[in-house]
Amino acid sequence: MTPAALVERLRAAGCVFAEDEAAVLVEEAAGSDVRLEELAARRVAGEPLELVVGHVDFGGLRLAVAPGVFVPRQRTVLLADEAVRLAADVEGAGRAPVVVDLCCGAGAVGAVVAARVPAAVVHAADVDPAAVAVARTNLPSARVAAGDLFDALDDAIRGRVDVLAANAPYVPTEAIATMPPEARLFEGAVALDGGADGLDVQRRILTGAPAWLAPGGHVLIETSERQAATSAAAFRAAGLEGVRVVRDDERDATVVVGRRPARASRTPEPVDQRPVLPPARQHRVAREQDPTADPLAPSAG
Repeated sequence: MTPAALVERLRAAGCVFAEDEAAVLVEEAAGSDVRLEELAARRVAGEPLELVVGHVDFGGLRLAVAPGVFVPRQRTVLLADEAVRLAADVEGAGRAPVVVDLCCGAGAVGAVVAARVPAAVVHAADVDPAAVAVARTNLPSARVAAGDLFDALDDAIRGRVDVLAANAPYVPTEAIATMPPEARLFEGAVALDGGADGLDVQRRILTGAPAWLAPGGHVLIETSERQAATSAAAFRAAGLEGVRVVRDDERDATVVVGRRPARASRTPEPVDQRPVLPPARQHRVAREQDPTADPLAPSAG
């Protein structure tokens, strides 16, 4: 099959970037016409390109992917970039940053942090055991665990996390049926379904995050532009400060960032709520409590 014929075949199947995809398939086939036909047939049938070739290029890295596991999107590079920047700030201050990639999927965000911030101590977790298996391939030196959000994390890092990044599912349940077949048919619903308004998992993360963050630690969550204001409000409701929305129009990417306060708020002085009595009544109460008290004596203060 010639490259031109492959492009036409992909274009007829509805592949928008047919030329780019054809180049990837030709490279993967490594000169084998039989292999190229096999790859092309899978792609034309609707299987995502990344699953067809078994990898995705993300943030300058080539990462493994597998059937049923959420494929890292290019928009999520923004989340990785922000996590790298915050982790590098901690490293620059002379500490090894503790970074958590929550809802990690294939471990793409954690892998980028590990590659760019060598001192980072990376932990990753996902509820899907298949995703955890792939993440362990992409994060060989990190602790990757299976479990529901914070239940999967090592208790030793509670209160010590400098950067907590999460690409939690944020598609509203009713919208899943309208997603492209590549996502709907080839990725697990657990990686897509964010509940009625898409933000159920985000809220659970934000409820638990303050207990795991170090003082001044940051939490970053990918969301959509439409949901950003609601996500930011959830950050504030969780007691996080410095909440900001980071937007990349070129990637159509949106990330909300918040910080655990560096110091606990000062506890207000207790307020004396006893009623204030008129002077005459004060003297009478004093005599009742101490019959020897002189009502006309000056106060000690």
